[in-house]
Order: sequence, then C-alpha cells, then structure tokens
Amino acid sequence: MSSVQSGFRRTLQQTDFDRFAVLSGDNNPIHCDPEFAGRSHFGATVAHGMFLYGLIYRALEEAVPGAGMLQLEQELMFPNPSYAQDEVEVLVTPLPGRGDGSRSFSTVVRKQAGGAAVVTAQGSARVSGAGGAAALAAGAAADMAPAGAPGASDEELRGLRLGMRARAERTLSEADLADYAALTGDRNPLHHSDDWAVAHGFAGRLVPPPLLASLFSDLLGTRLPGRGTGWMKQTLRFVAPAYVGERIAAEVEIVRLRADKDLVNLSSVLTGADGRVICRGESLVLVRNLAAPAG
Repeated sequence: MSSVQSGFRRTLQQTDFDRFAVLSGDNNPIHCDPEFAGRSHFGATVAHGMFLYGLIYRALEEAVPGAGMLQLEQELMFPNPSYAQDEVEVLVTPLPGRGDGSRSFSTVVRKQAGGAAVVTAQGSARVSGAGGAAALAAGAAADMAPAGAPGASDEELRGLRLGMRARAERTLSEADLADYAALTGDRNPLHHSDDWAVAHGFAGRLVPPPLLASLFSDLLGTRLPGRGTGWMKQTLRFVAPAYVGERIAAEVEIVRLRADKDLVNLSSVLTGADGRVICRGESLVLVRNLAAPAG
C-alpha cells in the first residue's frame, strides 16, 4: 500500500456551518451566531468538529482502493479552530497495518496562518475495504463498554455534575443522506446503493459514520453540557451497522469534570432500535463559553 498522502483542499463558508447545523440539529451558537461567537474566546464562528470529520471521511474513501470503505474506528483532536473563509487541506496518510485486514491512516485538517501550517483537526482512523461486514461483525462480538475517563474528578463545574446524562432519538432519512453527501462530497456506495450494500453483507444502506456522530454533536452542543460547548477530542468505535430509516438513540454521560481547565469528559453511545450497540466513544469538551449553567 502506498505511503503517499492524499486529500483535497476546500474553503470553508458560513453556509457550510449553517447547513451542518440544520442537518445535525447542533445549532450551538459558536457555529451559527456571529455575535455570540465573537464574545467567546474563538472570536468568530467556527466549524463543527463533526463537519470536519465528514471531510476526513471523504478523504479516507478516496484513499482506500476500490469502493465501499467501512470505518471501524476514528480518533480526533481539535487543537485549533477552523473559521469561515479558511482554506483547509484535508490529508490522510497510510499507517502500518494491524495484520487483521484493516487499514489504518493518520488524518489531518490544516490551514495556513501567518505563513505556517496550523492543524485544526488531527487523529487516526481504521477502516476496512470491500464492504467490511465481517470486520464490523467481529467488532460487535468483541464489544466492551469503556472503562470511563481516568483520573480524579471535581464534583461540580458550572452547574455540571458527575453522572448527568442527555439522550435523544432520531431516524436518519434518505433526505438526510442526500444533504450530507451534497455538503461533504461523500460518494461511498455503502451509503447510497441498497443493492451494493446487500451484495456486501448488509441489510441495506448504512448511515455514514460522521452523520451518526452528528447525533453526539447535537447533544453536546445543545443539551449537555449545552450551548457554547467546544469540542476538544472525540474517540469513536463502530461495532454494528446503522441503517437508513432506523430509529437510533444517542446518549452521553459526564464521567469526569476538571474545573481548573473548564474541561468535561463524557462517555457516548449509539444504540439501534433493537437495543444493539452501534458505536461507543468518549468526548472531551471545553465549557469555558457555556451560554448558561446546566441544571
């Protein structure tokens, strides 16, 4: 497999942020309200983390030989913001394999600022080619709940407390997939062709992972911690398929509070209509700009 980077460039627009807000339900004002965002430490509206993930996912699709890439894992950190009018470069670079038939990549979104490259999203991904139904089934068989964030926790932070939860349910439709594809450039037949998906071991088209993760974006940015939350890090492990037209439940729970840094760790899980776990993960968010205390 080639070790050469691949990817593309794109100039971000406020309309991209607004369209993703409608698609995901995450109308967090740091993305959509220039006045609110201007008063925050960002100074202006910033891109949703899961919108940037959608661009990374498109780059992964283009880097994997053949059609029908299936993602198994994604880790992302957001060290710097991406603003409207930023031209970003989305890059994926192959990493050494794990010997299980999957492929691993480093993933980066960066921009130029002051004559230097500034990273706005970075992490790693693990994917399977040619549909990957067996790889996903193996992940489901080995699924274990995460142990939770390590380290001591404060009892309270800006009205937030350990064990607080938020939950929402949503059915992602064909129209949602069409909007997602138009916004990100996604062309994976696993998400757009029932015939292709069935031929590769699934019951029908799958919801793209970034669109699934947007359910967490909605909860974190509007419910818990709430409006003004900034995403710092997200890990995602996909262990079962999520189908178009299926009712999906998303839940987040606070597992650690760090008052000295205004940071909150939350566990995150997606479940299908039959109760099966679709995705597990953990979120690290900054609550410095919360619009109002939770509670």
